[in-house]
Amino acid sequence: MIKFLDLNKCNQPYETAFHQKLTEALQKGWFILGEEVGVFERDFASYCGTTHCIGTGNGLDALILIFKAYLQLGKLQLGDEILVPANTYIATIISIVETGLVPILVEPSLKTYNLDVAALPVKISAKTKAIVAVHLYGQLADIESICRFAEQHDLLVIEDAAQAHGAIAGNRKAGNLSHAAAFSFYPGKNLGALGDAGAITTNDAELAAMISSLRNYGSEKKYYNDHIGINSRLDELQAAFLNVKLPFLDDLNAKRMKIARQYVSEVRNIKIKMPFFEDNKSHVFHLFVIRTTDREHLQRYLCSNGIETLIHYPVAPHQQKAFYDWNTCSFPITEKIHREVLSIPIDPNLTYEEIDHIIKTLNAY
Repeated sequence: MIKFLDLNKCNQPYETAFHQKLTEALQKGWFILGEEVGVFERDFASYCGTTHCIGTGNGLDALILIFKAYLQLGKLQLGDEILVPANTYIATIISIVETGLVPILVEPSLKTYNLDVAALPVKISAKTKAIVAVHLYGQLADIESICRFAEQHDLLVIEDAAQAHGAIAGNRKAGNLSHAAAFSFYPGKNLGALGDAGAITTNDAELAAMISSLRNYGSEKKYYNDHIGINSRLDELQAAFLNVKLPFLDDLNAKRMKIARQYVSEVRNIKIKMPFFEDNKSHVFHLFVIRTTDREHLQRYLCSNGIETLIHYPVAPHQQKAFYDWNTCSFPITEKIHREVLSIPIDPNLTYEEIDHIIKTLNAY
């Protein structure tokens, strides 16, 4: 069976370095907000091209902390509306709801699966204060148009870059395309930790200082609390592991893009819709997502031919039980995407033979 993503193979090259980092951590005896976190925050900020990076416990907390900080700074108020793609992963929407803000769902483009900028004017209101630009599946949203629209209407732009580590627009990377950006380093991400981890990048010094305080109980000095914060600090050991892997991120992204290029050029089956790919570095292919009208049949077929697939995501946010108030709402493009998408393997460790088998199997469907 060709695994969807073989994490053992992904992490095997770093095992010796991981063990060394663990030994060093045990010897130092400093496990919270230590040297490794500081190194990662400095290096990841440099990688993204921002002046600040603040490590967090996970990607959801990264988004929550951005909203909390803007509320604390008075740049957002409770009840403000936030425009967000209707087909995003549910964490994006949870972060808005959890901070007392109001998510306004916007249909995506069926071409890119990212937010459709043309749909924004219909959704904006006097209460709209921000847009969340989700770089879904690793492909940058149309950030230039989103920022232009935001500037015209005096809105904040926040990137959900949880799937887009290293994606580039022009000469700037994800994380440096907006007012603030949230990253996840969940183990399966292009840059994955060995557990939960996240980070926020920004060029706003005031925002960065507030987030740094809020992630640590609202404290800048131990036992002195200036704000009501939370406990969401990047773990020292996870930061150490990320420090080992960060220098290899661009090479791994290049391998993903090479596989994607081969899929796009060699899969020729009218039953299968391939993803939009401009063949540049704006898509780092965290996921390679195809579409078909009978997804379950295709998934069973691929499984019977030794190919593991996953569905990202089977249920749209507005159809989730958790958001029952939205269950009667209609978002036809979003619903079509969630009904038809299927993610096939794009593990950078795939062999030539495995890639060839996947291509031939899809063409024979």
